Amino acid sequence: MSAQASDPAAPAPALEAAKPSGLEPGAAACGLKPLTPNSKYVKLNVGGSLHYTTLRTLTGQDSMLKAMFSGRAEVLTDAGGWVLIDRSGRHFGTILNYLRDGSVPLPESTRELGELLGEARYYLVQGLIEDCQLALQQKREHLSPLCLIPMVTSPREEQQLLASTSKPVVKLLHNRSNNKYSYTSTSDDNLLKNIELFDKLALRFHGRLLFLKDVLGDEICCWSFYGQGRKIAEVCCTSIVYATEKKQTKVEFPEARIFEETLNILIYETPRGPDPALLEATGGAAGGGGTGRGEDEESREHRVRRIHVRRHITHDERPHGQQIVFKD
Repeated sequence: MSAQASDPAAPAPALEAAKPSGLEPGAAACGLKPLTPNSKYVKLNVGGSLHYTTLRTLTGQDSMLKAMFSGRAEVLTDAGGWVLIDRSGRHFGTILNYLRDGSVPLPESTRELGELLGEARYYLVQGLIEDCQLALQQKREHLSPLCLIPMVTSPREEQQLLASTSKPVVKLLHNRSNNKYSYTSTSDDNLLKNIELFDKLALRFHGRLLFLKDVLGDEICCWSFYGQGRKIAEVCCTSIVYATEKKQTKVEFPEARIFEETLNILIYETPRGPDPALLEATGGAAGGGGTGRGEDEESREHRVRRIHVRRHITHDERPHGQQIVFKD
């Protein structure tokens, strides 16, 4: 018999491998005396995070922990009897709670939910894996925004937004309080229709165009279209109506014109390669020689000049009493 075996006070080695014995599974690993099954506690050191739990919790469900503490795998302990698991302990408490109760509140953060899913996969806790995957799928389907629309709060911010994107830009300025006259009876409805159209276009072209909202400009309702960092077209939806002894502001809803300018601004989109369906429909004309392409580019340049439009409110000096609507 060795000197260490004959001396009961001899210190234990710093790390030792737990081997099956006549004690309950895991007792050799933790140096615990055999009591009742519910009181056999295990001390776990998971990446520096310390946890106390029972063998019943660790072996109650099929998982890697059950394999570790059922005698089928070697378990390392330190001099203090702590079972060492080389893993982050950030979510280990949630793992233990799931093993105890069969369910657990999941994190609200998508990032933490993904981290918990990784830990559940490592410990092979199948039920928690499925719960995390379902929660992540629901977040992707219901919580992820389809498109984001920046709100312009200053001219400097607008310039920064225009300079930071390579996409064509559509901006709607709407500020009802900019009016110094009364509105016509249809103006409020038309203002809301302009806002509604902006939202529909933003959803339809969100991957190809950048949409901005502006509530600080001098106009009441005005659409602006930008390509390659410069303004290409502008559609002002307001005009002055001269009624008897008063002036009124009229907000219009030129839906067809706005939609046309939105399609025209796509000319300034970064080329993404030929569309096979378009090539087939045109008989391959889009992939013609250099001369044809030059003519197409020249025609496109001409079209851009034609859609550069500005609308201005004109004022009349005639005496009141004559109902005339001035539009450009």
